[in-house]
Amino acid sequence: MEFHGAKVAVFIGERLLVALRDDFDHIPFPACWDFAGGGRELGESPEECVLRELKEEFGLSLPPDQLVGKSVYETREPVGTAYFFAAHLPTGAESGVVFGDEGQRWKLMTPEEFLSRSDAIAHLQDCLRVYLERL
Repeated sequence: MEFHGAKVAVFIGERLLVALRDDFDHIPFPACWDFAGGGRELGESPEECVLRELKEEFGLSLPPDQLVGKSVYETREPVGTAYFFAAHLPTGAESGVVFGDEGQRWKLMTPEEFLSRSDAIAHLQDCLRVYLERL
């Protein structure tokens, strides 16, 4: 299946690793809380895409077998198909975070907080809700 990108909800212990997107009018979802991930580069699989983005955005390297809950979702900005994954890391793994040059800041947030925020990306809230229901 053709796709344009992938996202991963990274759990560190019981909390989610999230980033506050930059507040620029020219990007989708400015100043919204987001998961690691982004656009596909030529020839990448969904797993390769999301793991590269996780490394670029948060400095974390994971083996592909740590990605779980693979699902497909439709996006509006840009219009198309993307993949959603989850990964579970132990408490303390946040010590390895090296925040990249995109976004304002990162934090650990409970799933409940992410799901309740009006400034979190709605379709990622939906993906997370479905993932949590399947656990």
